[in-house]
Amino acid sequence: MCSLTPSAYFACYTVEKTIQELDSDLENGLNPSQAVEKRKTSGYNEFEVEEGDHPVIKFFKQFLENPLILLLLCSAVVSLIMGNRKDAFSVFLEYRSEKSLEALNKLVPHHCHLTRDGHLATVSAAELVPGDLVRFGVGDRVPADVRLITAVNLEIDESNLTGETKPRKKTIDVIISESSYVESIQERKNIAFMGTLVRNGHGSGVVVGTGNNTEYGVVFSLVKEAETPKTPFQISMNDLGKKLSYLSGAIIAVIVTIGLIQGRQWLEILAVAAIPEGLPIVVAVTLGLGVLRMARKNAIIKKLPSVETLGSVNVVCVDKTGTLTENVMTVTKIFTLDEETIFDLEHGLPPKTTVAMREVLKIGGLCNNAKIDDEGKKFGQATDVALLDCLIKMNLEDEIMGYDRVSEIPFNSEQKWMSVICRKKNDNSSSEIMYLKGSIEVVLGKCASYYVSETHKPPLDVPAKESVMRHVTAMSSLGLRVLAMASGSDHNKLTFVGCVAMYDPPRKGVEKAIKQLIGGGVKVVMITGDSDQTALSIARKLGIPVNPANHSNCLTGADIEAMSSEDLKAVIGSITVFARTAPKHKMAIIQAFQSNGSIVAMTGDGVNDAPALKIADIGISMGKSGSDVSREAADIILVNDEFVTILDAVKEGKSIFYNIRNFLTFQLSTSIAALTLITMSTVSGLPNPLNAMQILWIIDESVMRQPPRKKNAPILTPALIMRVLTCSAIIVAGTLFTYITEMRDGIVTARDTTMTFTCFVFFDMFNALSCRSEKKSIFKLGIFSNKMFNLAVAFSLLGQLLVIYLPFFQAVFQTEPLGLDDIFGLLVITSSVFWIDEFRKHYHNQKPDEEYGTVMAMEM
Repeated sequence: MCSLTPSAYFACYTVEKTIQELDSDLENGLNPSQAVEKRKTSGYNEFEVEEGDHPVIKFFKQFLENPLILLLLCSAVVSLIMGNRKDAFSVFLEYRSEKSLEALNKLVPHHCHLTRDGHLATVSAAELVPGDLVRFGVGDRVPADVRLITAVNLEIDESNLTGETKPRKKTIDVIISESSYVESIQERKNIAFMGTLVRNGHGSGVVVGTGNNTEYGVVFSLVKEAETPKTPFQISMNDLGKKLSYLSGAIIAVIVTIGLIQGRQWLEILAVAAIPEGLPIVVAVTLGLGVLRMARKNAIIKKLPSVETLGSVNVVCVDKTGTLTENVMTVTKIFTLDEETIFDLEHGLPPKTTVAMREVLKIGGLCNNAKIDDEGKKFGQATDVALLDCLIKMNLEDEIMGYDRVSEIPFNSEQKWMSVICRKKNDNSSSEIMYLKGSIEVVLGKCASYYVSETHKPPLDVPAKESVMRHVTAMSSLGLRVLAMASGSDHNKLTFVGCVAMYDPPRKGVEKAIKQLIGGGVKVVMITGDSDQTALSIARKLGIPVNPANHSNCLTGADIEAMSSEDLKAVIGSITVFARTAPKHKMAIIQAFQSNGSIVAMTGDGVNDAPALKIADIGISMGKSGSDVSREAADIILVNDEFVTILDAVKEGKSIFYNIRNFLTFQLSTSIAALTLITMSTVSGLPNPLNAMQILWIIDESVMRQPPRKKNAPILTPALIMRVLTCSAIIVAGTLFTYITEMRDGIVTARDTTMTFTCFVFFDMFNALSCRSEKKSIFKLGIFSNKMFNLAVAFSLLGQLLVIYLPFFQAVFQTEPLGLDDIFGLLVITSSVFWIDEFRKHYHNQKPDEEYGTVMAMEM
């Protein structure tokens, strides 16, 4: 690891010397003009991404990397010589898809909390320059190399730099070194490195290195980006392509042998090789286009394979706070045990405030790391912000200004509480007092008395605890999140002061999206750290199926702890709500679903969601409210934090498999028909009904949508094979009928081949129309509902008319003009493939859909 980065030197500096060296200010940071000047020399805090291979290089690389395309090199060269550019166009589309992915990666939200010119703001990390003051907390990714100024129980995961999985505890002390720098990264305990993750506590510091001048920048410059792995679906497509190529190659070898024996020209024979060479490219392009469509809908797909995997998702585990709800908390009720009363704040301030009520709010303000600036901008966790809001509304903020914080134990999802030790300002004789807030069960377990006043603290006996839980249950049943407050000098003999209840409203459109997902065969499961009563209440409001009579649809973290993995696996299918969960419980839930064969998507925004996001088949993080660690662990990032976007993502994933399968249906039927037509003509000694240029003109692609698929649905089903063979037989029969009818005199003329050629092209167009959907009638979809398809057909027909009516193309394709009666007769014959397939769809729709069940139709 390079020892000459700025952090190596500044680790030996005191905070004061660091600030002085970087011409900054310990309280206010840099001013705007300083930042502009520094950026001229330091540049932006980002890395330069190397340009990918040129499209031409990429084109030739695929011949070496893919045996299927290598096999087809000869036929591709012939196609290019004869004017067929569709392969080059497909490669260009693939290149555009990959370049778009590079651009999408830059859209991943990556922000930091910056103090500049005395003002705290959330800005893009790319804006940082040496000398800037930044702050970070649990779940944040450190935005640059930072010399720490404050470190409150700060522990940072540096595994991406050191390989050590245990978070490293940080300090602000100077590192003593015999030289002018500290070479070992592990010894730089007063430096927070760019790209590392805050696992515990919080801190602040001054930026000493940005971009390539960071330790992470050194690593970045040495590591080449790994190639995106193929999904099982892509591998199976390549395998299918190989088998089809070998089969086609064997047939072509027979045709070529017989043709050469008969004295035909080899170029004409070779040009009929209608091998499905487009399969690998179609897979990549279809996935890439799916990524682009999702980007327009505010979902960033970090890897191409994730798009296809979405098509198999049948369980979506959703973190409640910030995903299903707005994560904008408001304190609506306050409970104190002195009067056994719930004070309702939902419709305004209470008529009176008791001593205990004020003490509850005081603890909420002291046990708090949020900030609200003079302009009303809010920084911090939603629950902390809600408590500060309530203090301000009730004019009680002055009560917390009279205390100094001595120490803090930050909240984490395992312990479910946060505490601070405070002392009154300017009063050295005052004792230190612990203030604690957290889940009701944990806080009550630490309390031995309850608060009436400073001089009156009765014992918290069993009846008192039952009274507390009765009121908490009543508030939780309304969908409110309840936080308990306590204080005292003995950590295990605290005084229970009271509770606050907060409401976090559901996001708009969530209920409708959940209904559509459930209607599409996707199970929606809610996971939350709230109580079971709160969780069940929110679940009912959002339309997640629960049993109103009891809690049989709900498991708590404690329930999961008491169960074996086999027991959890046995009951997981009937559970839709999980409450009081920790990160390990979320992982156990996902693994239980996966062990039952489900494909699981997990959504979340907090650091406690990251382990579950990582092990899920698809991890989905929030872009705005999500922590850096959750975005890092996820496969998909919702830029707008809207749960509704997940519905669009699942729909897109479900459609991709059928886009490719419909393409396969169309190309196979066309390829088999072309090969059969030439084989029959060659074996029977008849002249080829189509010349080389005409066959190259015929081959085309069509990618349409189909309903969602089941997990591991085969690409080639018996029904699809039967459909392909039926369409091929119709095309061959109709084309041979036209050819033989026209060639009654035994001589092949330009009119004969033109009629046959046009017949095949018209069959192609009607077959493409049929392949828009496997099971739904085109009349239900709307004949003109797909604009891109309509344009493709229009240009194809226009091109065909030019080929048979424009003199220049007549010479190239050896055609001659046809009359209106010829065109009408051909339309009657070629439409047969469409009408027969429509009859098949009608017959299929009269029977129950055994393969797919009730699903969302997605044809276009």
